[in-house]
Amino acid sequence: MADLLKDGGRALLLGNEAITRGLIESGVRFASTYPGTPSSEVGNILERISSDAGLYFEFSVNEKVALETAAAAAVSGVRSFVFMKHVGLNASADPLMTLAYSGVRGGMLIMSADDPSAHSSQNEQDNRYYAPLALMPMIEPSTPAEAKDMVAAGYEISERLSMPVLFRTTTRVNHARGIVEYSETRLDTPMKGHFEKDDRRFVCIPANARINRLTLLERNAQAMELSETSPLNFITGDEDSDVGIITSGVGYTYVKEFISGAAVLKLGFTYPLPEKKIADFIKNKKRVIVVEELEPYLEDSVYAIMGKNGISVPVIGKRDGTLPRQWEFSPETMTKLSKYVDVSAFPEPLGKVDVELPARPPTLCVGCPHRGTFAAMKKAAAGKNVVYASDIGCYTLGAQPPFRMADFVLCMGGGVGVAGGFAEATDQKAVAFLGDSTFFHSGIPPLISAKFNNHKLTMVILDNRITAMTGQQPNPGTGRDFGGVKTESVSIEDIVRGIGIEFVEVVNAFDVKTTSRVMKDALEYDGVSVIISKGPCQIDAKKRKMATNGPISVDKDRCIRCQTCVKTIACPALIKKEDGSIETDPTQCVGCGMCASVCPKDAMKEAVQ
Repeated sequence: MADLLKDGGRALLLGNEAITRGLIESGVRFASTYPGTPSSEVGNILERISSDAGLYFEFSVNEKVALETAAAAAVSGVRSFVFMKHVGLNASADPLMTLAYSGVRGGMLIMSADDPSAHSSQNEQDNRYYAPLALMPMIEPSTPAEAKDMVAAGYEISERLSMPVLFRTTTRVNHARGIVEYSETRLDTPMKGHFEKDDRRFVCIPANARINRLTLLERNAQAMELSETSPLNFITGDEDSDVGIITSGVGYTYVKEFISGAAVLKLGFTYPLPEKKIADFIKNKKRVIVVEELEPYLEDSVYAIMGKNGISVPVIGKRDGTLPRQWEFSPETMTKLSKYVDVSAFPEPLGKVDVELPARPPTLCVGCPHRGTFAAMKKAAAGKNVVYASDIGCYTLGAQPPFRMADFVLCMGGGVGVAGGFAEATDQKAVAFLGDSTFFHSGIPPLISAKFNNHKLTMVILDNRITAMTGQQPNPGTGRDFGGVKTESVSIEDIVRGIGIEFVEVVNAFDVKTTSRVMKDALEYDGVSVIISKGPCQIDAKKRKMATNGPISVDKDRCIRCQTCVKTIACPALIKKEDGSIETDPTQCVGCGMCASVCPKDAMKEAVQ
């Protein structure tokens, strides 16, 4: 990781590193998040450097709480930053909408890291639409360098308007690398603020909300004026060309690199859009091309601006089918515009081989405790009509063979609510899987609802002692120890019992046989049953240098080649030989013992070190 605290100079930074540097330069004093790719690296960095950077940082229990804590700092006059992946903004939409009404006193940026092509997400929703929905200013960087600089610009806009600003990025900005010039760090922003009470503004009961609505509309008009003159919106390229391109975000980088012979209106302040600037840009053009990923957000606005100003120019983009609405762009996407503008050829990848490679879907890690949990449930549920509702996390990979433990996936915390619906609407036995971090995030309310409504379901909490999929961040179940704050872990079992759940069992995920017996009892229980399956994430265990067993070896005299271990656990460290015998790969095996726990002939032993 680059030194983000140094004075001056330049560095090759990941987009999320550049954004973190922007926070430091802007004198941000409060930051919060719930981790989610592609935003996670910002939190990982702040966990390590927040104390030295002079800011408070927390991993909140979910995105809603993260936004609320950052909002409190902002209304107290402290520059704050809250960040999350795109679907996380859904979880925080409730306070987001009202915060736009009340506004802030210190600058506040809300980063939504969108994920075109759904690289690590359950959808590729376009969060630009949150800005007009909330009437909240929005800015969009195109590169890591611009992302760093736009952080400072965003705080200036926020404090000028007394409004939070939506800072919308995408995966190819967050995870790209680029040269970033360091600027001077602001030292004059307050670390602590003071909340001056103002009931009419900050207590949004209906009478006050109606007044705040008028204030919001006034600020929106002011934001429009700022957008018209903002240096974040500028014209480049061949300005005399009768072909105009309007673009934003990472779309601009494709235009800049591959397209020539057109005037380009690059928009960085994308809500409110600079309507006059756009109209003036279009007036003398014979054709306008709108280049943007995902939805036709800009394109539809261009049509509206043209209609409002009596302009009639052909528009090329998504609505006419030239550019796709699905997935992120690529250099090849630009070739779709070749009959309208000059498109440069892009080089073929080096070492291209005309061979069809086998698919390599993501899989649970070697020694992942979830393997044992799924294997145990599969055995316990044999012969039963079971429907599995899953959540968002490593364990979603349980949808793959041989487990097939995810029949319906919606969102964080959705599994238990869905399971309750299945329990009442069908005659199938409903099982919900969710992780420890997800339990704290949004799994507790649906469990309370299941208890209240007496849903006959089984909830399996996969407690691997960390927020694993997004990069091993801490959660309430691990406790906190960074930034000068140290707290004890919160007990999942105590919470579940406190709700009043009577069937609560804690099992060892690596002991498949015992866990399977407990799960069988849970499936037969007439009511809400909860199993807490404990086993550490192996990646986190390696990071922490926790003691692990030696690799497993196979006793060839005992092995009967039944392959129960491979069929049940499906661990990548198990190798099936041509003669049907089994070996383990000592370079991968972590000695978790799951395969040994299912072997009917006790043929697997810990290797002698």
